[in-house]
Amino acid sequence: MKRFIRKRILITLLIFGLLIVSLVGYGAKKANTSAKQTQTTVKKKITIKVGATPVPHAEILNVVKPILEKKGINLNIVEFTDYVQPNLKLAEKELDANFFQHIPYLEDFSKEHRLNLTYIAKVHIEPMGIYSQKVKKLNQLKQGATIAIPNDATNGGRALLLLQSAGLIKLKPNVGIKAKVSDIIKNPKKIKIIELEAATLPRVLPDVDAAVINTNYALEAKLVPTKDALFIENANSPYVNVLAVRKGDEFRPELKELAKALNSPEVKKFINKKYKGAVIPAF
Repeated sequence: MKRFIRKRILITLLIFGLLIVSLVGYGAKKANTSAKQTQTTVKKKITIKVGATPVPHAEILNVVKPILEKKGINLNIVEFTDYVQPNLKLAEKELDANFFQHIPYLEDFSKEHRLNLTYIAKVHIEPMGIYSQKVKKLNQLKQGATIAIPNDATNGGRALLLLQSAGLIKLKPNVGIKAKVSDIIKNPKKIKIIELEAATLPRVLPDVDAAVINTNYALEAKLVPTKDALFIENANSPYVNVLAVRKGDEFRPELKELAKALNSPEVKKFINKKYKGAVIPAF
């Protein structure tokens, strides 16, 4: 009987020992797996694709790259040279965001193409200017002079408002940014307005008497707006360039980090130093 009891005790202790070893092993394995998962999470980076025109938008985005890198976000900048594709690609989910346009253009384009786009950061203003290779002052423009302006609705209206501010034409009252060439009611010099794609305006400058050019295209053409423009918008321009996203993506953490980075002291310092008033921070 004693032998039988001892045998049962030994078996019980053996089973208990094996159970402890098993539990310890399982705990160690679980801890190891958890550590590996944590390590993988830390190493894994999020990539976001952002469409932008080369100057100044892509240049500004390159400034925020290292800021986002520290947050585990890889910024892939996709450059465009037109004002149409960045919004279409964003709506088609080929981009996570874009940075190339001002608010009136975004709203007008979205309405016209039925796109659900919005913006999450105001970044800078690019004052539009009137440029010429034929005259040094606007009052030197002759009768029947030709002036080229952008052919898209919002930038075209903006250009006409600038020509009105410069005293070259007068528009119907209250037409605002929707102004069209047909809204001109006074044109003392009988200026001929031709509408062309915004990106082509610097290239046609030798062929016209003057052109109204967006700052990003002026900079690409090595024009210095504060020096070369015969007339330029002031800092009160409502045309703030923004970071655009699809509606519903406003609260994606990585896009919020991008918006925060674009409104950082580093970006403000870069804009002021690089563009010397040709581009003005809006934050």
